[in-house]
Amino acid sequence: MLFNKKYFLIFLLVFCTEVLIALYVHDDFVRPYLGDVLVVILIYCFLKSFLNVRPWPAALGVLLFAFAVEFAQYLNLVERLNLQQSKLARTVIGTSFSWIDMLTYVIGIAIVVGAEKISAKTNREFTNEKS
Repeated sequence: MLFNKKYFLIFLLVFCTEVLIALYVHDDFVRPYLGDVLVVILIYCFLKSFLNVRPWPAALGVLLFAFAVEFAQYLNLVERLNLQQSKLARTVIGTSFSWIDMLTYVIGIAIVVGAEKISAKTNREFTNEKS
């Protein structure tokens, strides 16, 4: 297990962005959709900050985790656990299932995979130039 500063810095940047969105943006696009795109990027970067796992398995794991949380919303898990009064539970688990949320998670992971491909290509080109 190696700490990766690059991923952690991206995690912090996305985390601050998410906090700013939560506190100051109350619209019908950025908060519900862009926030969900960013949340899977946030989780991916946090994971990659501490685990040296290849991009595809990490991305797939994060996507499955996001789908599982969304499925918990479908099952009304917050209510089933009698946590309706818990703002933390309502925020972390969520309270309303949406197929569009599933799509936003896929878009977020597609951005991650695309960025990883570009990064890998750039690193290969940089390595070849040094040789």
